[in-house]
Amino acid sequence: IDEMDKELPPLKNFILPSGGVESAALHLARTVCRRAERSVVGLVRSGAADAPAQRFLNRLSDFLFVAARYCCAKKGHVERVYQKAE
Repeated sequence: IDEMDKELPPLKNFILPSGGVESAALHLARTVCRRAERSVVGLVRSGAADAPAQRFLNRLSDFLFVAARYCCAKKGHVERVYQKAE
């Protein structure tokens, strides 16, 4: 994650899933991962799952986000910045 992140411009705004098919697929995978992470929170609290499972999903989500940005940059695409509605 850190090696890919070093090659990316720093984030100054929220970005929208964009950047070509590959990057969009990684952003989609991240949303699924985040959904799983939110589901695991309750399981960890109830004792049905161990805390490392939640940490793993959180780190996987971080990886998928950086990988999507990295893929976007390597393909020469521009990340779409979130614009607040007026």
